[in-house]
Amino acid sequence: MKQERSFPKIFVTAKAEASIRRGHPWVYHTEITEIQGDCTDGYLADVLTQKGRYLGTGFFNSHSKIRVRMISTNSNDRFDQAFYERRLRYAWEYRKTVMGQDVSCCRLIFGEADSFPGLTVDRFGDILVTQTLSLGVELLKPMLFPALVHILREDGQEIRGVYERNDVAIRELEGMEQGKGFFPLPGEEIPADTVTEIVENGIRYQVDFENGQKTGFFLDQKYNRQAVARISRGKRVLDCFTHTGSFGLNAAMGGAESVHCVDVSQSAVEMARANARRNGLEGRMTFEAANVFDLLPTLSGHPYDLIILDPPAFTKSRQTVEHAVRGYKEINYRAMSLLPRGGYLATCSCSHFMTEDLFCKMLHSAAADAHVNLRQIEARQQSPDHPILWNVPETNYLKFYLFQVV
Repeated sequence: MKQERSFPKIFVTAKAEASIRRGHPWVYHTEITEIQGDCTDGYLADVLTQKGRYLGTGFFNSHSKIRVRMISTNSNDRFDQAFYERRLRYAWEYRKTVMGQDVSCCRLIFGEADSFPGLTVDRFGDILVTQTLSLGVELLKPMLFPALVHILREDGQEIRGVYERNDVAIRELEGMEQGKGFFPLPGEEIPADTVTEIVENGIRYQVDFENGQKTGFFLDQKYNRQAVARISRGKRVLDCFTHTGSFGLNAAMGGAESVHCVDVSQSAVEMARANARRNGLEGRMTFEAANVFDLLPTLSGHPYDLIILDPPAFTKSRQTVEHAVRGYKEINYRAMSLLPRGGYLATCSCSHFMTEDLFCKMLHSAAADAHVNLRQIEARQQSPDHPILWNVPETNYLKFYLFQVV
């Protein structure tokens, strides 16, 4: 028997109804036709069809264009602590299954893909780093974060602290303040430092989770780095947009003859250099602070056998996609032109708005202009700790290709 509904009612358009029935969890402000009851920002509301049929329940926020973020389509769900703990346990069991021994360094919660809208939780050994981008989850933090730590510890995992990286402007669009710092776990001391060491693919990194990009380290390319390592033996490698040096380090560990790492950020270059020393690879690796767009046109001949292009997202909206396509094409065209016949190219995009179709069209165009053919070795995506929901295109964002230039 269905339980009595005590939540405010939000009636939505036929378009929103169709989207929800297909499995998409967002209701936009333009899709709401009527509200009955007192909707409080950050609290739950029921979503109904124009005829009053139940579609689901989600967090309401009048500050956001995404007015409702759905968390359930089951009218019998009770949204108590047990409900959220089941979700957390499900996410943890999934990571243990798909990540195996790599579960000590992975993404534990991937927002909507784990039915925690707007929440990211990355694990770096004994530190959890979180980012909260929805008000509904923000209000649940005092219950969610200690519960997640308890679940992990109960399973024999050592967790020292939870650090929040909420220093992102998008929080303000949701009516929340920016900030960062350790989340106080009840009865526990705050860790003294904001730097930790992780091991990924056998490579040791120092992660500054207070000041590093995003949550401190990009976990989604874990297995794509392994793919690069497999083809690197004996190669002269150029690693563009190196950040922490992760692709270059994997190439060097895979037996590359030499690896040159480039990033526009001097601090990133110093971090990559320190990681090379940490792994005893500094003898085969060199580093340069430079703009890749400026550097590639100055290179001539065929100084590299393998070029890696791992740029930041050139577009974060549909309005700037055309400009982004030009940027992606420029660096890929330059790399293809620079490589000898038989050379190798690893190239990727981490922007959801740069769709796979657009990315492939760009690669075709760059190859045509460079007068080369591409022999595909692998086409890959983000690692499985960042699961893709087929009915939520926003969860599918990383495109990664390995080619031989022929």
